[in-house]
Amino acid sequence: MYRSILVVLLLGAIAWAQPPAEGDTTSMEGDTSAVVGEPVVDEPVVDEPVAPATTDSDMDAEEVERQQTASMDLKDLFLAGGLFMYPLLLALLLGVAVIVERFVTLSRARINVNKFMEQLGGHLRKGDMKGAEDLCDRTRGPVASILRAGLLRRDKGLEAVEKAIESAGGIEMAFLEKGLVVLASISSIAPMLGFLGTVSGMIRAFGEIAAAKNVEASLVAGGIQEALITTATGLIIAIPMQMANNYFISRVGRFVIDMEEASSILVDTLADMEHLKQL
Repeated sequence: MYRSILVVLLLGAIAWAQPPAEGDTTSMEGDTSAVVGEPVVDEPVVDEPVAPATTDSDMDAEEVERQQTASMDLKDLFLAGGLFMYPLLLALLLGVAVIVERFVTLSRARINVNKFMEQLGGHLRKGDMKGAEDLCDRTRGPVASILRAGLLRRDKGLEAVEKAIESAGGIEMAFLEKGLVVLASISSIAPMLGFLGTVSGMIRAFGEIAAAKNVEASLVAGGIQEALITTATGLIIAIPMQMANNYFISRVGRFVIDMEEASSILVDTLADMEHLKQL
């Protein structure tokens, strides 16, 4: 299931993360209106040295650049983060796919254990082993699966029943913990990718400083921005992934408790039935 979810998310992300085409970008020339048509006034020539003045086009370009920086949306931030944003995006999509798949799977596997054990106990007390097996077949979840494995080995003694339950429990545990390693890996790798992007951005910033004759803030702004964006992205991805991983671990723990209690009740019930037969 999570593979299908991942494919859908990947296709959507690829379409979203495409940089805008040159024809789609808004021309800044239309936004920068130069003052045209004002009357020209003849002024006397002044011999005093005049400091180089900033032209209207330079002021308008600087104002447009400030507006673009202040109004960057999510896609602009992604593109400004550099190449390391793509593996971070892939990690995010993979984690979301695993979270959705695990949530759906564990929700479907959850049953009312007390009600199920009452129904199973009714069949066992009547000696209806076939009915007990059919009940386990109709019931979803790991509890019913391990109890069915134990019931199938009841003719070979309680020890065989316990071994069958233990083996089935190991298989069900692997099923319940499927994908949790991926979430744990993403929660630890995403910050590292973010820090790697930070190092890359700072290297680029200092490289531009070394290549420039005059050091200006605009030279290093891009590299520092890239460094901060990747760091923040890595942390934003890692925190919810770790929370989701802890949540699923707690749910798996509850499943383990239910399986242990149910298997203990089954073994005790079969032991009592065996004892009554001997009497």
